Amino acid sequence: MTEQQLPAWADPSVSPAALDAQGVSRRQLLRRAGLFGAALTLGSAAAPAVAAQRGFGGDDPRLAYLVGDHHIHSVYSHDAKYTFSQLAAAGAEYGLDWMVFTEHSNFGHAKYGAPLEHEEILKARAENPRQLIFQGLEWYIPAAEHCTVFAAPGPHEVDLLTRFESDYDGKLLGYTDGAPDNANTARNEAHAVKAIQWLAEQRRTGYVDDVLVLANHPMRLGIDSPHEMRNWRDAAPEIMIGMEGAPGAQGAALPGRRGATSIRGEYENKPSANSWAGYPADAYLTYGGFDWATATVGGLWDSLLAEGRLFSITTNSDAHRIVFDTWKNGDWPPGRNFDNTGKLPDPVDTDTPQPGSDFWPGQFSRTHVGVTRYGYRAVMAGLRAGRVWLDHGHLLDGLDVRLGRDCDSGRGVTLGGRLRVRKGERLTLYVTVTSASRPNPQGILPALAHVDVIRGAVRGPVADRDAWRAPGTQVVHTADVTGRTGTYTLRIPLTAGDESFYVRLRGSDGNRHGAGYLGASVDPHGPVPHEPGNGDPWADTWFYSNPVFVDVASA
Repeated sequence: MTEQQLPAWADPSVSPAALDAQGVSRRQLLRRAGLFGAALTLGSAAAPAVAAQRGFGGDDPRLAYLVGDHHIHSVYSHDAKYTFSQLAAAGAEYGLDWMVFTEHSNFGHAKYGAPLEHEEILKARAENPRQLIFQGLEWYIPAAEHCTVFAAPGPHEVDLLTRFESDYDGKLLGYTDGAPDNANTARNEAHAVKAIQWLAEQRRTGYVDDVLVLANHPMRLGIDSPHEMRNWRDAAPEIMIGMEGAPGAQGAALPGRRGATSIRGEYENKPSANSWAGYPADAYLTYGGFDWATATVGGLWDSLLAEGRLFSITTNSDAHRIVFDTWKNGDWPPGRNFDNTGKLPDPVDTDTPQPGSDFWPGQFSRTHVGVTRYGYRAVMAGLRAGRVWLDHGHLLDGLDVRLGRDCDSGRGVTLGGRLRVRKGERLTLYVTVTSASRPNPQGILPALAHVDVIRGAVRGPVADRDAWRAPGTQVVHTADVTGRTGTYTLRIPLTAGDESFYVRLRGSDGNRHGAGYLGASVDPHGPVPHEPGNGDPWADTWFYSNPVFVDVASA
């Protein structure tokens, strides 16, 4: 593989005049973090950072945030449309530093498509050394729905994916909910756990350098039950690291496009015989474009965090068919199909808008991952550490979060981290926001209206593994930032009580909000569902962050 190069915004040899406004803003953030140029290439050893303190308190290194998308489909998926090069070019246009191509499992994919795509990926890595391009798979989870699975580049990355697909994919094995021979759900659920454990073993033995799994659109069908999600996490928490907090298909409810019942994310399914019976009917909707499991303060995501274990969230395009696009699938030659080729015919341009629900990678949904160096394994390490925040509509240019004791003066731990303190100790949450510096791809200059701090108690593993509520979790502070621009820091006081806890952040453009799903006393101005068929995503944008945990010592 060609030696990786820094992205243009991080490369000192690229003149600032050659960067757009977003690139200039990102370079300024990188300089502020002390990671510009060689420091980002060499890693944290070259960056100025205070060594982590032992015992109480602690410090994390300064971070550069790389923008990416872990859920993208090409002609190597049976239901998608675009060539690999079209998608890679779009990702570069919209500022992505890293991309994961996650083709659907299929017999044709496992036998033909995955090796063919690998050849394209190797070529693209050589021709585009400023982009990090991962090969992955959208796994049909036995007894559930879908997951992203992807590995670090190396000699066995494609072999790992095809072996995994053949041995553990629910669709290929007939182990999915609703399959004709699906009486033994316990068998299917157990096979999902074995699959994740197998991936962990491949990493442990060094067969691949790294591998990660994330649940995709968990509430779209309601077949990912809380106990299954906990079982996957517990099987190998270093491998199964989280879920999509917001699905792709964010253009599904653009007015006049797909019909009067369309919902952002294509969350238009009602409970079926295969859905977990404990989910309410409102769980099958998106709230401000985010999955109910994430958007509900005190809901499923919080119930997982309340156990004191990190479970990350992401967002992505799930690119299949782009809104307002004019391309259509090409025609099959006689005797050819996906099963015997593993690849769709290249698309052709019709000059007429075609049906679609998705945005290009990076056009609307962005996952930001904090790293101390630039590279494939650094992105995966940042995801595993939970140094993640996400936004829609390019709402923010930058976000840096630090939680420390009052005497730490802005130092402390960041997203995904843990701070150990004494009972009653006073803390400060430092939230540094860099506002959007340019119009987004829709031509709108986004403006953040508020930042919400959500706090929840950590009470350890739950007795009921199907629990989806986190009692006591609520919005504890809202900062009105209307009209604020540039880079500014919010200083929010917190006090450690008797219980360990976590805090996470959320904010929006302020256009649409109301009482949260569990009531105004829990969430007075949270995201709300849009009217079916009338969900312009550009008019209702949010950001979310991963949590910071606080472990409270009794003495």
